[in-house]
Amino acid sequence: MGRGLALTAARAGFPVFLEDVMPGNLHHAQEFLRQQFSPAALGLEPGSEAAPTITFVSTIEEAVREADLVIDCVPDELESKLEILWLLDRMAPPRTVLATPTTRLSITDLADCTYRPEKCIAIAAEAFDLTGSLAPEILLRTTPRTSPETVALVKDFWEQLGFTPLFELDPAA
Repeated sequence: MGRGLALTAARAGFPVFLEDVMPGNLHHAQEFLRQQFSPAALGLEPGSEAAPTITFVSTIEEAVREADLVIDCVPDELESKLEILWLLDRMAPPRTVLATPTTRLSITDLADCTYRPEKCIAIAAEAFDLTGSLAPEILLRTTPRTSPETVALVKDFWEQLGFTPLFELDPAA
């Protein structure tokens, strides 16, 4: 999911910073994305510069240093989500929104474990399909504390990717 999201966001013109704790995974992502961004794959003349850019970094701190929005792609397990949100919460600037794909965990509970619960939002992973139809929809789950600014930033991001964002309150809230 991380590669596809990175590819889609970069093609939409967003600066993307990709990090993985497993160097082998990062290398495979680099090779996959290099092929996707070749001039031929983008329909550009040979030798021309490809517009989309993805920066590969070796630490979470490098990845989130300037981020307005961070989307993790760790396994949908409570320990993994708590660990990554703990790290992101401490390393990202205070303005940064934390988005996490999940199929079964409560974003309300996860957000309450951060210092920025108003800046946390869930991506309903069961509805997450980057290869969807002409007007794909993306379901996003908010908490009672999610700020209007967070909703607006995330809505704008997904719309620029070509998705129609739908919002619902976390059922566990």
